[in-house]
Amino acid sequence: MADPLHLSNGLGRGPRTSGGKSELGAALRECRTQIICVGVFSAVVNILMLVGAFYMLEVYDRVLPSRSIPTLAVLSILALVLFGAQGLFDFIRARLLIRIGNHLDERLNGRIFDLTSRVRQINRVLPDTDQAQRYLDSIKSFLSSGGPIAIFDLPWIPFFILVMWLLHWMLGLAAVVGAIILVGLTVYMEYSSREPVREFGEKLTKRSSLALAVQRNAEVIAAMAMHPALAERYAAESAAASKAHTSLSDKGGGLGSISKVLRLVMQSGALGLGALIVIWGEGSGGIMIAGSVLFGRAFAPVDQAIANWRSFSTAREAWGKLSELLQFLKPQEPKLSLAPPKQFVSVESLSFVEVRSQRVLLRDVSYSLQAGAGLCVIGPSGAGKSTLLRLLVNVWSPTTGRVMLDGASLDQWPRDDLGRHIGYLPQDVELFSGTIAENISRFYADADSEKVIAAARTAGVHEMVLKMQDGYQRQVGENGAALSAGQRQRIALARALYGSPFLVVLDEPNSNLDADGDMALVKAVQEIRSRGGVVIAVSHRPGLLEGFETILLLRDGRVVACGPKNEILEKFLSKSSPTAMAPASPLDGRGGQA
Repeated sequence: MADPLHLSNGLGRGPRTSGGKSELGAALRECRTQIICVGVFSAVVNILMLVGAFYMLEVYDRVLPSRSIPTLAVLSILALVLFGAQGLFDFIRARLLIRIGNHLDERLNGRIFDLTSRVRQINRVLPDTDQAQRYLDSIKSFLSSGGPIAIFDLPWIPFFILVMWLLHWMLGLAAVVGAIILVGLTVYMEYSSREPVREFGEKLTKRSSLALAVQRNAEVIAAMAMHPALAERYAAESAAASKAHTSLSDKGGGLGSISKVLRLVMQSGALGLGALIVIWGEGSGGIMIAGSVLFGRAFAPVDQAIANWRSFSTAREAWGKLSELLQFLKPQEPKLSLAPPKQFVSVESLSFVEVRSQRVLLRDVSYSLQAGAGLCVIGPSGAGKSTLLRLLVNVWSPTTGRVMLDGASLDQWPRDDLGRHIGYLPQDVELFSGTIAENISRFYADADSEKVIAAARTAGVHEMVLKMQDGYQRQVGENGAALSAGQRQRIALARALYGSPFLVVLDEPNSNLDADGDMALVKAVQEIRSRGGVVIAVSHRPGLLEGFETILLLRDGRVVACGPKNEILEKFLSKSSPTAMAPASPLDGRGGQA
């Protein structure tokens, strides 16, 4: 019988929004009034495109034979007014398309931020999640280019062909043949460009991911002389991206050049055909000139569409990928605010399967802690300690089981409310660019100075901060680069304690601390418990155990033992097995991040 843990989080497409409609489509439909206006203005612009042709027709057929200067003046003034109107409507529709792009950005940037910040919580295989904002930017960039205008103008090609047919059937027939050739070229470009566009996007994503990894690990690269090897790898990724870009550009540029040449040939051919019509006495010189102008205007949108085809293909690819990403993570429905937790934290049958590897990282963990309790989780590397902590703070969602605060599972809490009741210090500490005060206050808009100082005092960093230049207004730099590792960890501890959260979860909180920092940490744990909070921590250094009375021992994702500290330590440290001793050994280091 298959393991149910491997079935409950299987791969597959995530839920769609209500009615099966994509969020991108819904956001675009909100702009239907503007889109209709763009269509109306496009109709007006294309009708006004006849002004130039008919102006020439009237000049050749009416003004020149009559030599009437007043007629020429009236026609010229009328043409000038109509050209001005055409330019105005063209400007308005371009501005409307930009506004539509801005609306999509404003409507979806919050969802994209939500997706980026919560992607690990949903435990699914999501492609290119870190590229979601780039996908939205590609769509927005396309909307502000000439591509959409060409799309709105393309349906008017039959209109111009009809006008040319009315001038003379031979001009209309020539226009039909030209349309078949150019539309066929456009269709060929559509199908031939899909694979190059997809390949180019993949190469760019790989290069971007490598660049971000290099930036995150700059110190390791410098310390261990990894720069030449990674530079060579980056150069290879750049070369692959350049090759894909060249292939795409060559194809698009070649077809664009062919399209332009064909249009010029057809326009000149229309002029020659018009001359034959005049010679045969079936039309006037005005028809010859007007037919040539209309021929060029009729197929100008094809040129424009081919010129913007790469951005269109990129935007279409981005639309599909972004729609797919948004389907995996539904917008959270409003939830009822619950009373702040004050009584207990409980875990019931908690299990977690990592989707990519299908490994069971945690299996059937259960325990309960009353207010004021302290639990230290120990175990060898890869035992599932960090996994358990991530589930406790809702960073990951469990495959089965649940975590509850005062009897309410974490998924019942409004996310913003839940975060105020939880303090979390991960293994890999990261601060955000801003001041120390902003980082401690979690950048909350309603940050309270007294709570900032109270959290700093509990974490034992108040005096340390006051000794720094600018104190709490000191800029920590990108990723906290202006602070030492120990200072970052202690500031992050103060951030975890901001607002006196009920549940405080600490993952290796003393990995970068000196003796003074260790003492401050133990004192902070005691203060949290004394005010009725619950502290759960992972540590391989025995000094932190002083603040806890209960130990939970994990091994291979299972609970081996859970009980009073002295009883657990005596039972398992007395064994000769190095694996059994590893949890409390100060030599075990930081351990794994399973």
